[in-house]
Amino acid sequence: MDFILDNSDSEKNYQSLISKIRLLRNGDIADAMKRTGIEYKMNWGVSLVILRKTAKEFEYDHILALKLWNKQWRETSILATLLDEPTKVSEEQMDFWTKSFENIEIAELASTHLWVKSKFAFAKALEWCRGKKHLVRFSGIHLVGRLAITDKQSIDEMFEPYFDEFITLAKDKKLYTVLYRTIIALGTRSKYLNKSSIEFTKALQLSSSENASKLGEELYEELTSEYVQDTL
Repeated sequence: MDFILDNSDSEKNYQSLISKIRLLRNGDIADAMKRTGIEYKMNWGVSLVILRKTAKEFEYDHILALKLWNKQWRETSILATLLDEPTKVSEEQMDFWTKSFENIEIAELASTHLWVKSKFAFAKALEWCRGKKHLVRFSGIHLVGRLAITDKQSIDEMFEPYFDEFITLAKDKKLYTVLYRTIIALGTRSKYLNKSSIEFTKALQLSSSENASKLGEELYEELTSEYVQDTL
């Protein structure tokens, strides 16, 4: 990461947020998350609703976001994704944060709040789909889905390269749910991508992988359903 020049306003807001988090801590939520397998080095159990509300009290600030991320609490990491300035996010930052994700919660929130707004989103999604770490691949797949839902300006053809990556990723049981949701997002974006998604599901059904084949069957049934076709 590049050397960060601090400023008094960012430091003041940083200290204010740290104090707020401590006051809002909820041990019951933290314990419940741990029981479901969502673990962090430090989790104060502040709800997402409260964190989003808290973030609205502050201006977007790239330096503040970097300071919050470096604290490595669950709450500061989430606030970092909410308060960063997308135009100032670098590829290096995206890679650094993504490779340090601890679980799917922060991976999903970073993708939803911040990565999807970056000019590097399409390139990084493709790169991460080819990654070695599970949460990196998860982030790549999830980001494609978020782009399909929120990026109304990009042409449909920009999503075509991801299908080749998904063929291999579909063999991984741990990626089943995020792949399902992402393909549904693609297949309901437009008639063009619906057709591409259906052809993709047919290829999956022919896979020697039981996981991929099952995923293909379920996706085909959904994407060819009367409800989806009428909607398109």
